This record gives sequence, structure tokens and C-alpha cells, in this order.
Amino acid sequence: MNTTVMRKDSPPDRATPSPPSDRTNRPASRGIRGTTGRVGLYAVLVVLAAVILLPFVWMVISSVKADRDVFTVPIQWIPTSYHWDNFVHIWTDIPLATYLGNSLILSVVITFLQVLTGSFAAYGFAKVRFPGRDVLFMGYIATIAVPWQAYMVPQYIIMQHLGLVNSRWSLILLQAFGAFGVFLMRQFYLTIPDELSEAARLDGLSEYGIWARIILPLSKPALASLALLTFVNTWNDYMGPFIYLTDNNLWTVQIGLRSFIGQFNAQYAMIMAGSVLSVLPILAIFLFGQRYFVRGIAASGMKG
Repeated sequence: MNTTVMRKDSPPDRATPSPPSDRTNRPASRGIRGTTGRVGLYAVLVVLAAVILLPFVWMVISSVKADRDVFTVPIQWIPTSYHWDNFVHIWTDIPLATYLGNSLILSVVITFLQVLTGSFAAYGFAKVRFPGRDVLFMGYIATIAVPWQAYMVPQYIIMQHLGLVNSRWSLILLQAFGAFGVFLMRQFYLTIPDELSEAARLDGLSEYGIWARIILPLSKPALASLALLTFVNTWNDYMGPFIYLTDNNLWTVQIGLRSFIGQFNAQYAMIMAGSVLSVLPILAIFLFGQRYFVRGIAASGMKG
């Protein structure tokens, strides 16, 4: 007699738990690495900023020292005595107000002319099609590579024959045009769609109207960048006023501070005090237009 043995189904084997995957740890590790990288980057930027600002800090500290304490070895970062009267005497020892006014006049006028001529010329190179446009633009930009010392003597001879030496007009006419400003504005204009100009032409607007009513309102960041760079370069210019301006009443602040340098000695503390006062307008203008300056430089580098 055969007996059938009924086998009960054995219960299924329980799945053994798998070890935790490395994927669960990746977000945390990435977050740690990202935080560490940012901290390291900020630390490097702080160190670089401190190195860059160190000469300015030394200038400010030296402006309230005595002349004999400016170039002491080792450097006295904390003066033994503070001479705040340096900022009072500098207004009476030299006509500093006249020098600052001359620098302001030249900087404002030259900045206005460079922004005007640079933006207008850049519009022609970027939005107007004519034969030889790109070749002419490359030739014009190539003049940036020519050092100023190579043609400063012919420029002086031209200004002398025109009778403009020892006048502001010599510096204004020589610096009213700049290839760098044309390049900067053209690079920004290339980011503006050509369809806007084409639509304006179809509506009967002239090229002057397109430039003034459409392109310029869209170019505020680039205009602010060019204005700031031109103002700073003109304000800090030394060689131009030194060559063309001989009248003391026409001197700029950079030339005026040279009055504290004598044949056998120099009033270094007064020079530092005047340098601090000359930096303040530049600092104020940069802080006021910093947002537009950064946007203009970033946008102008998109194409090229």
C-alpha cells in the first residue's frame, strides 16, 4: 500500500538585508565638499583682498604721521602720534581746491566726450553694414597696441602749432576719442538683437534716432562702465597734464601734489594726505555705480 507523503511547502526564505548603498551618503559628502570648497575660496579671496588693500591702509596711516615717521624701518602701523592737522594744512600750503576743480573739469568733460563718441562709433561698427566695416574696426582697435610714448612727441608738436599748449583744450581734444571705449561699447551692442534696429528702420526711424532712442536706453550698464573707467583714468592721469599744462592755475591734483617734493627733501606725510583726499571722489563714484559697472563688464564680454 503506497502512502503518499504530503510535504508542506516550506516557508520562503527571508531576504537578507543588503548593506546600505553608498548613494545615500553621496549627497552628504557632496554638501561637505561644497561647503569646504566655498570656505577655502572665501579664505583665498580675503587674503587677496588684504594684500590689495595693504598699500591703501599704509597710505591712510601715513597721512596722519610726521614726515620723519613715514618711511621708518620697520613700518609703524600704529603711529606714536597722530597729526590730523595734515588735512588742514594741505588746503593752505597748496591751492588744493583749484587742483581738485581742474581735475574734476577735465574728468567730466573727457568722460562725456568719450562716452558720446565711443557709443556712436560703436553703433556704426555693430549695427550698420558697409563695405570694409570689420577691416576698419580691426585697424582702429589695433591702435590700442601702440604705446603712447611712440606718438606723444608728434602730438605735442601738433598741439604746439595749433597754439593749444598750456590749455585744457589740448588734453580734451587728445582724449575725447578712445579705441577702447569703441571696443567696449561694440561688444555690448552685439548682444542687442538686430531685429530691434530693423524694425525701427521699417518704421522710418533714422540711424541717429535708432541710436538715441533704442540703443542708448538699453546700454546703461555699458555706458556706466565706460564712464567710470574713463573718469578714473583721466583723474589719475599724470603725464598728460605734466606735459601740456605749465600754468599753476591749470594743474590737476596729481601734478599739484608734486609741489611737496623739493630738491633735497619731500613732505611725504602731506603727499599721503593729498592722495587720500584725491582717492575719495573715485571711491564715491565707484560705490555709486558699482552695480552698473559689473553688469556692463560682464555683458560686454559675452561676444568677441
